[in-house]
Amino acid sequence: MKKKVNIAIAGFGNIGSYFYKTLEKNNYHISVKTGRIPFVRYISAKNLNKKRLIKIPKSKWIKNPLDLPLRKEIDVIVELIGGSEGIAKKLVFSALRNKKHVITANKALIAKHGDQLATLAEQNKVNLEYEASVGGGMPIIRSIKEGLIANKINKVYGILNGTTNFILSSMQNSNKNFYDVLNDAKKLGFAESNPISDLNGNDSAAKIRILSSIAFNITISKDNILTEGIQNINLTDILYTKKFGYKIKLLSISEIKKNKLIERVHPCLIKSNSILSNIDGVLNAVVIEGSPVGKTILQGEGAGPGPTTSAIISDLCSVLRGNIKYPFGISSKSRKKIVKFDIKKHISSSYLRIDVKDIPGVLSSITNIFAKNKISIKNLLQNPDKKNKKATIIIITHKSLEKNYINLFSNLTKNKFVLKKPTFIRIEEV
Repeated sequence: MKKKVNIAIAGFGNIGSYFYKTLEKNNYHISVKTGRIPFVRYISAKNLNKKRLIKIPKSKWIKNPLDLPLRKEIDVIVELIGGSEGIAKKLVFSALRNKKHVITANKALIAKHGDQLATLAEQNKVNLEYEASVGGGMPIIRSIKEGLIANKINKVYGILNGTTNFILSSMQNSNKNFYDVLNDAKKLGFAESNPISDLNGNDSAAKIRILSSIAFNITISKDNILTEGIQNINLTDILYTKKFGYKIKLLSISEIKKNKLIERVHPCLIKSNSILSNIDGVLNAVVIEGSPVGKTILQGEGAGPGPTTSAIISDLCSVLRGNIKYPFGISSKSRKKIVKFDIKKHISSSYLRIDVKDIPGVLSSITNIFAKNKISIKNLLQNPDKKNKKATIIIITHKSLEKNYINLFSNLTKNKFVLKKPTFIRIEEV
């Protein structure tokens, strides 16, 4: 007779309810494939009285999620509360200490406390699964930990945020401005009412920290990483970069350079014919470079109830099969700390948009600043606005050090001819 495995769900919003319905619907098929019967014994939610489309027996409701780890009959806790602190943190730590398997979609929690949680899971011989924390329905974590286990990976990069990808690709395809497209994204449910962690790159930064750790067998980096968002990109940038044969994407990039780790999240100009340039809408995509596999790409929807539920059920099936695995692919004791690569030594070409006064001597003043900072200009366009006595200068540079760009930016901002903070986007060869 197949063993029943008791599950508790903490957090019952869109994801939690969708997961519950899908699990109920596919219960038999899962039991056939895993040899175990998954059964949702308890559900805990912030508002038990909220009107929901599905009826849940009163016997399943638990008011305080922190009671769940203390119940002996519970085998697996699915944490869908979110956030790196507060109840979510207390719940997951308590669950692992009480020898409960944990499945979570919480990237903030894993990025901040993943090392401690992994050690705790290993000590108590339970699983900590978090496939849904990065890439939604795209099985990137399991692919790196298991499918690519024989490879020495040296670089992981891609589009890890569906909201920003929707905004940038919609601006590209519709010629709408940033705020109009952002409002569209909110109406369609692709952006939250306050999408700041998506727009400023923090969401993507948490995800790339997690992928770095798995790919390179290292502890999660605690260093500040280069993180820039898309708030300063406007339709002008989209149109000019198109002329030069580029598209703008918010990329998350992690690689080993000279035995040091460089992690960064920022908008990039990438060639219109590159692998990632046509990943549009809310799709995510990740490229893994390693040996002997070469270059591998995974793509899929990065968020939403369907893709997230797919990842959670994948994790659940792994637990049901009874394999106790290291959360980050290897034991916590074997994972190493790695020195951070000095970002000032990073080399790239770049795009700059500089709004200036339209008076004699401006162009020579601007180009002199570039020369003084050891930055060579590859392409230059000047678009005058006679009516408002100003002009837009678009510059594509040759490759230069990040340190030089920092100095250049400082000098440009102080220049008396420059009307506002210039827009600066690195060019990435991917």
